[in-house]
Amino acid sequence: MPITWKQIQHPFAPVWDESSRVLVLGTFPSVQSRANAFYYGHPQNRFWRVLAMLFGQALPESIDQKVTLLKQHHIALWDVLAACDISGSADATIRNPVANDIPTLLARTPDMRVFANGQAAAMLYRRHIEPVCGVPVHALPSTSPANAAWTLPRLLQAWQPLLDCVQPDS
Repeated sequence: MPITWKQIQHPFAPVWDESSRVLVLGTFPSVQSRANAFYYGHPQNRFWRVLAMLFGQALPESIDQKVTLLKQHHIALWDVLAACDISGSADATIRNPVANDIPTLLARTPDMRVFANGQAAAMLYRRHIEPVCGVPVHALPSTSPANAAWTLPRLLQAWQPLLDCVQPDS
Protein backbone atom coordinates (compact mmCIF):
# COMPACT_ATOMS: atom_id res chain seq x y z
CA MET A 1 0.00 0.00 0.00
CA PRO A 2 1.46 3.42 -0.92
CA ILE A 3 2.27 5.90 1.82
CA THR A 4 -0.14 8.81 2.08
CA TRP A 5 1.80 12.02 2.77
CA LYS A 6 0.18 14.88 4.56
CA GLN A 7 1.72 18.17 5.75
CA ILE A 8 0.70 18.62 9.38
CA GLN A 9 1.16 21.65 11.65
CA HIS A 10 1.85 21.07 15.35
CA PRO A 11 -1.55 21.69 16.94
CA PHE A 12 -0.74 22.71 20.53
CA ALA A 13 1.65 24.84 22.55
CA PRO A 14 4.55 23.72 24.71
CA VAL A 15 4.09 23.23 28.44
CA TRP A 16 6.65 25.56 30.02
CA ASP A 17 7.21 28.19 32.64
CA GLU A 18 10.17 30.12 34.06
CA SER A 19 10.75 27.48 36.75
CA SER A 20 11.32 24.68 34.20
CA ARG A 21 14.62 22.91 34.76
CA VAL A 22 14.39 20.27 32.05
CA LEU A 23 12.85 20.18 28.59
CA VAL A 24 11.59 16.85 27.28
CA LEU A 25 11.18 16.76 23.52
CA GLY A 26 9.30 14.31 21.35
CA THR A 27 9.43 14.37 17.58
CA PHE A 28 5.87 15.30 16.57
CA PRO A 29 2.42 14.48 18.02
CA SER A 30 0.94 11.14 17.05
CA VAL A 31 -2.46 10.85 15.40
CA GLN A 32 -3.96 10.01 18.82
CA SER A 33 -2.19 12.95 20.51
CA ARG A 34 -3.44 15.31 17.81
CA ALA A 35 -6.98 13.98 18.32
CA ASN A 36 -6.66 14.45 22.11
CA ALA A 37 -5.00 17.87 21.68
CA PHE A 38 -2.16 17.01 24.07
CA TYR A 39 1.13 15.19 24.31
CA TYR A 40 1.43 11.41 24.52
CA GLY A 41 -2.25 10.73 24.01
CA HIS A 42 -1.94 7.13 22.85
CA PRO A 43 -3.14 4.95 25.76
CA GLN A 44 -0.24 2.52 25.30
CA ASN A 45 2.45 5.22 25.32
CA ARG A 46 4.25 4.89 28.64
CA PHE A 47 5.37 8.54 29.00
CA TRP A 48 2.85 9.51 31.69
CA ARG A 49 3.29 6.21 33.50
CA VAL A 50 7.08 6.67 33.58
CA LEU A 51 6.83 10.22 34.95
CA ALA A 52 4.23 9.27 37.57
CA MET A 53 6.33 6.33 38.74
CA LEU A 54 9.58 8.35 38.80
CA PHE A 55 7.94 10.91 41.08
CA GLY A 56 5.90 8.42 43.12
CA GLN A 57 2.58 9.96 42.07
CA ALA A 58 -0.73 8.70 40.73
CA LEU A 59 -1.08 8.40 36.98
CA PRO A 60 -2.50 11.70 35.68
CA GLU A 61 -5.65 11.28 33.64
CA SER A 62 -6.75 14.73 32.51
CA ILE A 63 -4.74 17.33 30.63
CA ASP A 64 -4.89 19.57 33.71
CA GLN A 65 -3.45 16.78 35.88
CA LYS A 66 -0.68 16.18 33.35
CA VAL A 67 0.22 19.88 33.21
CA THR A 68 0.23 20.00 37.01
CA LEU A 69 2.58 17.00 37.19
CA LEU A 70 4.96 18.62 34.72
CA LYS A 71 4.99 22.04 36.35
CA GLN A 72 5.20 20.63 39.88
CA HIS A 73 8.44 18.91 38.88
CA HIS A 74 9.80 21.76 36.72
CA ILE A 75 9.50 19.85 33.45
CA ALA A 76 8.84 21.59 30.15
CA LEU A 77 7.35 19.51 27.33
CA TRP A 78 7.39 20.14 23.61
CA ASP A 79 8.25 18.51 20.29
CA VAL A 80 11.21 19.18 18.04
CA LEU A 81 9.03 19.75 14.99
CA ALA A 82 6.50 22.49 14.31
CA ALA A 83 5.42 20.89 11.05
CA CYS A 84 6.28 18.00 8.76
CA ASP A 85 4.95 15.67 6.13
CA ILE A 86 4.06 12.47 7.95
CA SER A 87 2.11 9.32 7.27
CA GLY A 88 0.13 8.31 10.35
CA SER A 89 2.29 8.54 13.46
CA ALA A 90 5.49 6.83 12.36
CA ASP A 91 8.63 8.92 12.92
CA ALA A 92 10.29 6.96 10.11
CA THR A 93 7.91 8.57 7.61
CA ILE A 94 8.73 12.18 8.56
CA ARG A 95 9.70 14.32 5.57
CA ASN A 96 10.23 18.08 5.15
CA PRO A 97 10.67 18.79 8.87
CA VAL A 98 10.24 22.35 10.18
CA ALA A 99 11.72 22.89 13.64
CA ASN A 100 9.97 24.57 16.55
CA ASP A 101 11.60 27.72 17.97
CA ILE A 102 13.29 25.84 20.79
CA PRO A 103 16.35 28.14 20.87
CA THR A 104 14.14 31.04 22.02
CA LEU A 105 12.64 28.93 24.80
CA LEU A 106 16.12 27.79 25.89
CA ALA A 107 17.38 31.39 25.86
CA ARG A 108 14.62 32.29 28.33
CA THR A 109 15.74 29.47 30.65
CA PRO A 110 19.53 29.27 30.18
CA ASP A 111 20.25 26.48 32.68
CA MET A 112 17.62 24.09 31.32
CA ARG A 113 18.76 20.58 30.38
CA VAL A 114 17.33 18.99 27.23
CA PHE A 115 16.17 15.39 26.94
CA ALA A 116 14.77 13.62 23.90
CA ASN A 117 12.09 10.96 24.15
CA GLY A 118 13.65 8.58 21.64
CA GLN A 119 16.42 8.52 19.09
CA ALA A 120 14.39 10.16 16.31
CA ALA A 121 13.72 13.22 18.48
CA ALA A 122 17.40 13.37 19.46
CA MET A 123 18.53 13.13 15.84
CA LEU A 124 16.13 15.86 14.69
CA TYR A 125 17.21 18.10 17.58
CA ARG A 126 20.88 17.57 16.79
CA ARG A 127 20.29 18.35 13.12
CA HIS A 128 17.94 21.35 13.41
CA ILE A 129 18.25 22.89 16.90
CA GLU A 130 21.62 22.18 18.52
CA PRO A 131 23.66 23.98 15.81
CA VAL A 132 21.62 27.13 16.52
CA CYS A 133 21.64 27.11 20.33
CA GLY A 134 24.61 24.93 21.26
CA VAL A 135 22.66 23.14 24.01
CA PRO A 136 23.29 19.37 23.86
CA VAL A 137 20.52 16.81 24.12
CA HIS A 138 20.46 13.66 26.22
CA ALA A 139 18.65 10.87 24.34
CA LEU A 140 16.35 8.66 26.41
CA PRO A 141 14.68 5.49 25.14
CA SER A 142 11.31 6.13 23.58
CA THR A 143 8.21 5.53 25.67
CA SER A 144 6.27 4.70 22.49
CA PRO A 145 4.46 1.37 22.29
CA ALA A 146 6.52 0.79 19.13
CA ASN A 147 9.58 0.51 21.43
CA ALA A 148 8.27 -2.69 23.02
CA ALA A 149 11.80 -4.05 23.62
CA TRP A 150 12.07 -1.59 26.51
CA THR A 151 10.09 -2.86 29.49
CA LEU A 152 8.67 -0.42 32.01
CA PRO A 153 11.38 -1.22 34.62
CA ARG A 154 14.11 -0.64 32.02
CA LEU A 155 12.50 2.65 30.98
CA LEU A 156 12.33 3.80 34.60
CA GLN A 157 16.00 3.11 35.09
CA ALA A 158 16.97 4.79 31.80
CA TRP A 159 14.86 7.88 32.60
CA GLN A 160 16.52 8.35 36.02
CA PRO A 161 18.79 11.19 34.74
CA LEU A 162 15.68 13.33 34.23
CA LEU A 163 14.67 12.78 37.84
CA ASP A 164 18.19 13.68 39.01
CA CYS A 165 17.96 17.04 37.17
CA VAL A 166 14.77 18.17 38.85
CA GLN A 167 15.54 17.16 42.42
CA PRO A 168 15.93 20.20 44.72
CA ASP A 169 19.57 19.41 45.51
CA SER A 170 20.67 19.03 41.88
